[in-house]
Amino acid sequence: MSDIAILNEMIKDSARVPVELDAFGKTYATLVEPQDPSSNVTIYGLPADAVIIKADVFDIRSVFKGTKNECKRADYVVIADTGTKKRILYIEMKKNKDLEWSIIAQLKGASCFIAYCRDIAKCFWNENTFLNGFEPRFVSFGHTGSIKKQKTRIEKPTACHNTPERMMKISWPHRPQFNHLAGA
Repeated sequence: MSDIAILNEMIKDSARVPVELDAFGKTYATLVEPQDPSSNVTIYGLPADAVIIKADVFDIRSVFKGTKNECKRADYVVIADTGTKKRILYIEMKKNKDLEWSIIAQLKGASCFIAYCRDIAKCFWNENTFLNGFEPRFVSFGHTGSIKKQKTRIEKPTACHNTPERMMKISWPHRPQFNHLAGA
């Protein structure tokens, strides 16, 4: 069973965002910031079978105290296998802007959520190599609720954005492409 098939079996539909087709047969998904429905980003060029998980839909505060920010999670996790790239995108959205340490904590929390999914697959699906070979990428979208027309600004670290501390920062996102977010 493929990793994508396991995820489709494991994660409820209510905790996922569907990948859709536009009138020209191009794929996209619209991510909405949970705290503000007017704040959203549409990502284009996703693989049709990509799994997009709303990482912060369950109440983790019923278990953890949150004294070290362990209750924070990014808004979305996108898991995709293009055949040439296997990527897990951790995405945090902000209507305006937030403190960097807070966004880093949210991205780390979403990474822990995926680690939990890996363990679930190992224990209950007997898949010891679940999501092996999938490379992480961390992205922060800022100013997603802005009505003003602004030029998209991308602050990409010189190194690959494969840790929360080196996240790709995109302000005023306009038509972000999956391949750009997934990186090399």
